[in-house]
Amino acid sequence: MSFLSPLRELNREQRHTVLASFLGWTLDAFDYFLLTFVIVGISDEFRVSTDQVTLGLFLTLAARPIGALLFGRLADRFGRRPVLMLDVILFSAFELATAFAPSLMVLLVLRFLFGIAMGGEWGLGASLAMESIPPKSRGLVSGLLQGGYPCGFFLGALANWLLIDHIGWRGLFVVGAVPALLVLYIRRSVPESPVWEASKEVHGKVSLVAAMRGHWKLAIYMTLLMAAFNMFSHGSQDLYHTFEEKSLHLATGSGAAFMLVAMLNIGAMVGGLFFGALSERIGRRRAMVIASLLAIPVIPLWVHGGSLLLLAIGAFLIQVMVQGAWGVVPTHLNELSPEGVRGTLPGFAYQIGNLLAAYTGNAQLSISRWHGDDLAFAMGIWIAAVAVILALLAGFGPEARGVGFGAGRRSS
Repeated sequence: MSFLSPLRELNREQRHTVLASFLGWTLDAFDYFLLTFVIVGISDEFRVSTDQVTLGLFLTLAARPIGALLFGRLADRFGRRPVLMLDVILFSAFELATAFAPSLMVLLVLRFLFGIAMGGEWGLGASLAMESIPPKSRGLVSGLLQGGYPCGFFLGALANWLLIDHIGWRGLFVVGAVPALLVLYIRRSVPESPVWEASKEVHGKVSLVAAMRGHWKLAIYMTLLMAAFNMFSHGSQDLYHTFEEKSLHLATGSGAAFMLVAMLNIGAMVGGLFFGALSERIGRRRAMVIASLLAIPVIPLWVHGGSLLLLAIGAFLIQVMVQGAWGVVPTHLNELSPEGVRGTLPGFAYQIGNLLAAYTGNAQLSISRWHGDDLAFAMGIWIAAVAVILALLAGFGPEARGVGFGAGRRSS
């Protein structure tokens, strides 16, 4: 199949690198989304409101820029591979510690620390993969890497469905420590980025300010773009399970609730791969604009479908579009980033965007209260508005499809 030919053309080491980067983001997302499935359970145990527990999502998102900057600078100086291994160990450890939180306050502190570790993973994995593969493979691999996020969401939903009634919310966070095993695979099978290896002496001597000279406007643009992207994805995912419980009246461990989340994430993986590969043909900007705008006509089916079947179709299609647009992001940000800060800038822009979008879940809850506790209305109006903003930012921004990495940065 010509669609997948860029993957078949990768050598053994490149495939290991792509797989490790995909698994890193999958397991990171798995750990993040576990909290979204147990908001009601935690609020009941600690006798607090769901808003107070949802603050944990905000703190995780707000902490991620710290991790992106910290681990990104370490990766630009000491290499992508060893810093990625350290990062995976840390976010797994904080996930495990969450299982033993004696109070909501301790849980919130641990989610903030988890957010720091989570903030490092995406930028490290994306730069390691993009610097290790041929330019013509970037579009499809970008969609594959971003597909790790909905895949992690799906695994979280599966774990919740199968285990929540047996091990409770604390047991789910114990399961969330499993990603630490990924370090063994990275250590054995994944080489360092050849682009970083070729210029590591320079990377170790150039400061962030020096490397970013002349690129600050680009950094601001990338940050605003990622703010819109994060409002798009978190606005369509973070409160979806709460929407199932509160609006659709589906039990947290029911097969129907799991099926809808499964369709959501299958659509996300399909969309990421399709639009990522499509961006190799029609350009990064055009693919992002098309995907984001196509989300708007799907909204009524997504949150107002009159049956389980229609809701499932809507869940599938909305994420084809949302994560379809997202599927272009890893390669787009890495191609835009100057040499010397590729380990730092994509992840930092992404996570500062996350910080700007961190109040998404709380904002949607507030909108729903203003409209008679109608969460469907709040989620729908949010996605429609953000889709238009995202299309404008992507459509009028820069593009560097196929640019060479390393000295020269010539387009291929």
